[in-house]
Amino acid sequence: MNPTRRAAPRNLPRCPLLLCLALTVLVCPAEALAQGETAREDDEVVRVSSDLVAVPVFVTDRRGRRVGGLSRADFEVRDNGRPVEISYFAAGAERVAMLFLLDASGSVRETVTQQRETALALFSRFGRRSRVGVIQFRETPELTQPLTNDLDAARRAFRIEALPDRRTAIFDAALAALRAFGPAERGTAERRIVVLVSDGLDTASAARAREVIAQARAGGVSFYVIHVPLYEPRGERLAPRRPSKGFKELAEQTGGQYFAVGDAASALSPHAEHDLRPVFRAIAEDLAGQYVLGYHASAADPSPGLHRIEVRLRSPASRKVRQLREGYEHRAPPHDSGPQIN
Repeated sequence: MNPTRRAAPRNLPRCPLLLCLALTVLVCPAEALAQGETAREDDEVVRVSSDLVAVPVFVTDRRGRRVGGLSRADFEVRDNGRPVEISYFAAGAERVAMLFLLDASGSVRETVTQQRETALALFSRFGRRSRVGVIQFRETPELTQPLTNDLDAARRAFRIEALPDRRTAIFDAALAALRAFGPAERGTAERRIVVLVSDGLDTASAARAREVIAQARAGGVSFYVIHVPLYEPRGERLAPRRPSKGFKELAEQTGGQYFAVGDAASALSPHAEHDLRPVFRAIAEDLAGQYVLGYHASAADPSPGLHRIEVRLRSPASRKVRQLREGYEHRAPPHDSGPQIN
């Protein structure tokens, strides 16, 4: 919330104003300017200090099912082998930044149009401080709605103009989605996910899947991939076309999930509609078993270089924890201005 700017009285000398401002800065304790996370209930403003290292994790039982209902006390975190205090903890979908990445090609465009309300209903399951955005892509990505909490704005951004089919650049669009979240070094404490809806055929990207996956893992971003495959004749039957290499791995290697929808019968019907409600319900349930842990890099090993993060469960041994961020680069700050997190 930006305060209203008021003009200073004309007869007030400029030097006393500057002196007053300088005294104000000196009197305010530094830790009051950037310490942890503070929130005001009236305007939902949240500030996170720039040295917060946020680590998304999820926990599974011996059957591979996600485990919800855990608390801060169930985890311990180490930075370069040194135990650190968990200063931030969020469970499930308390604070999510969700970006829809929509293939605007002909076949998928119809599915997106049909399932718009079903998709946006997923956002209503998240906490009040969550945000949603939309990117459409063909040969190039277009950010049709930056991250916002305005559901009506997101609804309008789902409208995809009918255009002749062009080449499709899935991985270039995926990189654009990662950039749309903003810089990772700001120590975001929100859970960041991309919901990618596409036929899986990349014909134009300069980027490669491994590059996208590496950047997603570094930034703690998970891809949930909804594959609406195209079908082609194989012998005497129709079979789905294989997606481009790395398409499924966007989900499998970033902590998300991969879903394939439709079948040969629906591919032949011009009036077929895909029901994505089970898919979005599964995404919501998956997020309910995830957590975001945060600690201050200034309280960890101060040495510059790559810092390895290790998250452990205190008990029981039958549960396994998977962290979606494995480390960060700690640069030596000039003039002791504070750690810089990448």
